[in-house]
Amino acid sequence: MQLYQYPKSNALFDRAAKVIPAGVPGHLGPAAGCFIPVSAYPIFCETAKGAHFWDVDGNRFIDYMCAYGPNILGYNHPEVDAAARAQMEKSNCTTVPSPLMIELAELLVDTVDSADWAMFAKNGGDVTNLAMLTARAATGRKKIIKFKGGYHGILPWMLDAGYPGVLLEDVENTITIPFNSIELFKRVLEEYRGDIAGVISTPYDHQAFYENHLPEPGFWNDVRQLCTANGIVLILDDVRCGFRLDVRGSDHYYGFRADLICFCKALANGYNISALCGDASLRPSISSVFATGSYWLSAVPIAAAIRCIEIMREINAPEVMKKTGEKFAEGLTEAARQHGFEFRVTGEKAMPFLTLGDDDSSVLLQEWVAEMVMRGVFLANHHNHFMNCAMGEEDLVYTFEAAHEAFEAVRKRHPEMYR
Repeated sequence: MQLYQYPKSNALFDRAAKVIPAGVPGHLGPAAGCFIPVSAYPIFCETAKGAHFWDVDGNRFIDYMCAYGPNILGYNHPEVDAAARAQMEKSNCTTVPSPLMIELAELLVDTVDSADWAMFAKNGGDVTNLAMLTARAATGRKKIIKFKGGYHGILPWMLDAGYPGVLLEDVENTITIPFNSIELFKRVLEEYRGDIAGVISTPYDHQAFYENHLPEPGFWNDVRQLCTANGIVLILDDVRCGFRLDVRGSDHYYGFRADLICFCKALANGYNISALCGDASLRPSISSVFATGSYWLSAVPIAAAIRCIEIMREINAPEVMKKTGEKFAEGLTEAARQHGFEFRVTGEKAMPFLTLGDDDSSVLLQEWVAEMVMRGVFLANHHNHFMNCAMGEEDLVYTFEAAHEAFEAVRKRHPEMYR
């Protein structure tokens, strides 16, 4: 395979760096240290379709990051885009909302097992923050428990002291403990008895930079019972996992019922909308919270979300992605084995996290991922990946062919590793 080069991307980044802080803001930019080496990665996209995107240099990539989650049915899905265009011809962001807002709320209540109502916003952080405010409004308490490494948005209360701009006062009411540690959870509940408003967690431990961990047997059942017994609101951050494990919600997938559940990424196949759903008992509390935004009720993303959810239900999208993820994991594991590498896949198969054995520093993984990207397979060296429903057998076959070449390139670069 011919290795990709990126002269147009690099030229655009030089322009961007002059007028945009860091060139590309946030962890998606090369300045954040997640693209190693930077020269292996495209920086700007030109077009996208299905499971692929093309950068500004015309290079095609099979995209296993799926825009970090929103692409669930395939980029530019014709039915979702048609629904959005049809609504755009009527209206989008208006003084009063479209009745489609009611239709989407009804659809979510009918789809998500723990949903008796739905509220809408734009970003995942909007609804995780709204969930925290609702928990405090419902309980009159101030402290929130989260699990180590859990990412719930960029607002200060969910970050750690020491982040630029984050004050100790911002996080003094956030208690962080390890995931799956039910005994420590019990001790924290006892220590702060009567002062904990809510517990917020992702469905499983899918933090960046580290192997992912599924909930241990009985963990969620114990957390649910303890929250109920102590009057604590259980918040599930399903922003990343939502609709990839189960269209009824990841709490249903793991056999419990959340009080509040947050959706975003896959909700509308890339159109900007998020949703907070919850139990009927919290309706008065959420109604009391002041929550709004300039574009929260725009109708085009609502139309896209309706059609996206309908399609996910029709095709059983989680099962499609699980099967693709299983093939993805099996094929890469076998390719690695043939070249003398131990390949590890952790987390759920629809959202796999990749690591290599004997690679505590992740140097080998970074090299291998860079080789894959230069061959047209876009992976990450620090984050879980995402399957989508547009990926086909030909994409997997190409991926495995690229993997053989990439493992061989890494092996040649490290002759000391030959057994």
